[in-house]
Amino acid sequence: MTEDAATPPRRPLDDLLLYRLSRLLAVAGSMVIRLCEGRFGITRREWRLIAVLASRGELGSSQLAEAAQLDRARTSKAVGSLVAKRLVSRTALAGDRRQVRLGLTATGQALYDELFPLVTRINAELMGTLDADEAARFDDALLRLQAHAETMVAQAVLPKADRGRHAAAAAAAAAAGNGKKNHTTRTGKAKAVSPPSSRSP
Repeated sequence: MTEDAATPPRRPLDDLLLYRLSRLLAVAGSMVIRLCEGRFGITRREWRLIAVLASRGELGSSQLAEAAQLDRARTSKAVGSLVAKRLVSRTALAGDRRQVRLGLTATGQALYDELFPLVTRINAELMGTLDADEAARFDDALLRLQAHAETMVAQAVLPKADRGRHAAAAAAAAAAGNGKKNHTTRTGKAKAVSPPSSRSP
């Protein structure tokens, strides 16, 4: 068997950096997920919020969402779960109870103190396949890619995904409107609608 026959053909996706990074995260990140869910009873998203609060202290909900790079809806849902588990506390600001500060409870801090070294160990073991010089160059490359990606996002003119609760209803309404329009086009005219009767039912 020739070398070409033994080697599977390279797929176009394999040349995409983001695809390769997502595969790496899916494989290596699964170990963190098993730790979070199986041993500590939290999701990886909840762990991300705990880690941000542990490193930055109390934050507002918008600040937390931005720091964790999550949208507000997902952050709010995860925070609600963490509050229910008594891992995160909500404190209303004096003078404006609509504004709250989020912080770790003693239980949340204890969970972080126990889980963080385990996650660090997984990361260290993964990076152990690189020598010191390779690790330094890889870190530099990641910093440059991160900075360039942030610049690209700031300069890009792209539509935002509508993840609000009315998105599905709006899509359904648009589809219904298109259906009526197509029906009118096929028949040549819209069916007349009788004016409402002035008499009470």
